[in-house]
Amino acid sequence: MLIAENLKKVYVQKTKKGFFKAEKSRVEAVRGINFRINEGQIVGLLGINGAGKTTTIKMLSTLLTPTEGRITIDGIDAVKNSAEVKNKINMVAGGERMIYWRLTGRENLWYYGQLYNIEDKELDRRIDYLMELVGLKESQDIPVERYSKGMKQRLQIARGLINNPSYIFMDEPTLGLDAAIAKELREHVKRIAYSEGKSILLTSHYMPEVEELCQYIYIMDKGLIIAEGTPKQLALMGMEEKTLCMETYIMNTKLNEEIFKICSGIEGCNIELDEKNMLYTFKSKADLSNEIASLLIKHKMPIKSFYTKEPKLEDAIIKLSKGA
Repeated sequence: MLIAENLKKVYVQKTKKGFFKAEKSRVEAVRGINFRINEGQIVGLLGINGAGKTTTIKMLSTLLTPTEGRITIDGIDAVKNSAEVKNKINMVAGGERMIYWRLTGRENLWYYGQLYNIEDKELDRRIDYLMELVGLKESQDIPVERYSKGMKQRLQIARGLINNPSYIFMDEPTLGLDAAIAKELREHVKRIAYSEGKSILLTSHYMPEVEELCQYIYIMDKGLIIAEGTPKQLALMGMEEKTLCMETYIMNTKLNEEIFKICSGIEGCNIELDEKNMLYTFKSKADLSNEIASLLIKHKMPIKSFYTKEPKLEDAIIKLSKGA
């Protein structure tokens, strides 16, 4: 298990005042956050730009030392024993950073394996396995400069697994990829977590990806964790009202009268009626679906569609960030 407790990062910046004077100012990038990642779990770390996500990942990766707080990885203090935990962690970045274009895919993995002091025989076996896992076995001896974007990103995932880490920090892993390749990579991520038992911390601005992959999410804003929960729990936080949509084949005056009567008795209920397309949109804090469905049955009204709009995680993040 990875546990972060009261994690803080403060930067000291110098600002010039005139020609000879400079003032120091403190910038709190991360302001005392707490979270945990369980074994085999995919956890999301979300927030608008500047929320503190990248700084947090750098601290977890031991690239930055926290100003205050504690990080424990499988019971080991990652701040005091960074060398010991490096074999338990790795990072996968979006884009084309951290891979060498003039080397082949296999040579890239060999280089990173050497950095972890993996024995040659074990490293060969590990590279064979990873190339098979990410679907690059047939392309492993081709220079990376000839790889497509999707192939490069698959190589990034293999690189992030070269030391057989227990915890992987993925920063926008599908950035810049087309839909088909991104979907394929998400399947790789799920396989790594569920079949390999790896724990993954994911940052992404693509909400459908987060909703598909993450079992639990932390939302950051201005260096703080302002909300946490499952994707569905967090999405509901962004809904101030429920939206029910109904499309009919014909207009029925008596039905309309009863619908408006029901809505008038509910505080904050609004109806939008598009007579041209015979579309009703109900907005209310209360759930009107049972009452409206009963009226449709009573009037034997045939309908084209009848559904409630699902809450969106993206709306919740925007709303929660504005209120933070």
